[in-house]
Amino acid sequence: MIETLLGGLLGGTFRLAPEVLKWIDRKGERQHQLKLQQQTLELEKLRGSQQLAEQQAEAQTSWNSGAMATLQQAVTSQGHSSGVRWADGLSASVRPVITYWFMLLYCTAKTAIFMAAINAGSSWDSAVLHAWTEADQALWAGVLNFWFLGGYLIEYGEIMAFRVEYG
Repeated sequence: MIETLLGGLLGGTFRLAPEVLKWIDRKGERQHQLKLQQQTLELEKLRGSQQLAEQQAEAQTSWNSGAMATLQQAVTSQGHSSGVRWADGLSASVRPVITYWFMLLYCTAKTAIFMAAINAGSSWDSAVLHAWTEADQALWAGVLNFWFLGGYLIEYGEIMAFRVEYG
């Protein structure tokens, strides 16, 4: 009786064992396929992001080179007259007019500050010292450097152009 039961169990076990092994193998194969697909998906994501970054870099480079060419053309065209007399005169007068306008506003504001200090009972020298600040010094240094250094650069550019042209 035991042999019959044992034989039945062993027969069933030997019959089921390959099926269990196939099931385990398929399960492992599916997990392997799933892992392979996930890695392929990650690889495609990386490729896509790399291509996007390359396209963005190319677009940025193209935009920068176009902007630089435009800036260079604008700077080059600033020194040349257009041939229209009133437009050239207006173009040449923009910087001096703005400078004079700014100087007028600045001096008016400083005079108002000075007069307010005098009217408030401050002495003349104290009012001058308080009206003239470090910001004023920095502003005036910038304005003076702009005009005098600009004149020097124009003169230096003319000298260099002369040297290039005539050796």
